[in-house]
Amino acid sequence: MLRRGAQCAIALALSCACATQRAEPRLPADFVSLDRVDATITLDLRYATASNFVGARIDGYDTGRCLLTRVAAEALAAVQADLRSEGLELRVFDCYRPQRAVDHFVRWSRAPDDAATKARHYPRVAKRELFAQGYIAERSGHSRGSTVDLTLIGRDGRELYFGTEFDFFDPRAAGNSADVPEDVRALRRKLRAAMERRGFRHYAPEWWHFTLADEPYPESYFDAPVR
Repeated sequence: MLRRGAQCAIALALSCACATQRAEPRLPADFVSLDRVDATITLDLRYATASNFVGARIDGYDTGRCLLTRVAAEALAAVQADLRSEGLELRVFDCYRPQRAVDHFVRWSRAPDDAATKARHYPRVAKRELFAQGYIAERSGHSRGSTVDLTLIGRDGRELYFGTEFDFFDPRAAGNSADVPEDVRALRRKLRAAMERRGFRHYAPEWWHFTLADEPYPESYFDAPVR
C-alpha cells in the first residue's frame, strides 16, 4: 500500500495533468473551415509552410486549413459568388491566426535579418520599424477569426498582378499607393469594393487585408492551433 505522502503526490500529479488538458485552448463553436462553406475558394496558406517572411513554418499552423467565424466565411462566400459572375475568384493567404503565431513574429523581429526574406518582403523598411509602421502587430485581428488576407485570380487560376506580392512590407503595398501604375490601383479598388459590398473593411497599409466590420469577437484573441 502506498504511503499517504505518495498517494498525495500521485493525486496532485493527476490533478495537474487534468488541469493541463483542460487548459488546452479551443476555438468557439461557430468557427468553421472555409472549405465547408465554399470549396471553390482556393487557398495558399503560406504560414503553414516556409514560404513566408519569417522563412519557416509559423508556430500554431499545424495544418493548412482556413478557419474563420461562420459569419466571416459566409460573407467571403458571397464575395466569391459576386466575383465569379465576372470571371474572377478569390485566393486566400491567411485566415484565423493563433496568438502563438503572432508571438513567433515578435521573436523573429528581434533576430538578425535574413537577407533572402528581407529582399523579398521588406527591402526598404528596417526590421525594427515593421511594428511601428503597422505591418506586424503584437495583437493581430486575425486572432479574432474574422480577418482574411487574399487576392484575385482569373479563370485560369493565375493570380492577378497587384503591384506587390502578399506580405510585402513597404509603402507600395498600401491600397491607395501612388507608387504603382493606375491599372494596379484600379484592381486594388475593385477588390476593396467587392469586399466592402459584403461587409468587410480594408486595412489601408496592405491591399490584401480585410476584416468583417461586424465581427462577433472584436475584443477576443484566440490561441488554439490550426488543426
